[in-house]
Amino acid sequence: MRDEMSRKHRILIIDDNTNIVDALKCFLAQNYEIITAYNGVAGLKAIEQDENGIDLVITDLVMPELSGVGVISIVKKKYPGTPVIAMTGWGDHPAALAREANADRLLLKPFGLESLEGCVTELLS
Repeated sequence: MRDEMSRKHRILIIDDNTNIVDALKCFLAQNYEIITAYNGVAGLKAIEQDENGIDLVITDLVMPELSGVGVISIVKKKYPGTPVIAMTGWGDHPAALAREANADRLLLKPFGLESLEGCVTELLS
């Protein structure tokens, strides 16, 4: 029981931009255990292979191979209790895309780290 209480929340960050992944990992790693993936396919593999469970997914919406919209749709079907934050700097209607995929929150790039932290804290509480 003690291990469960002291366990850090596990966050999966998926983005094809390595600079964004590195920056978010660096920022969040102080308080959370971070898993990273650089495309949607690798992100889904990371979730499926993770034995401890992912508590939150942060994903870019526009990526090669499998889009964030696809990732979110699959995560919401297979792991319905897992909250997802979508982030994007592209597209004419990002909010509609995020809603369509059932993302819990949407962050428009560039966003402040305090905005991200607020979303993460809210969704994990």
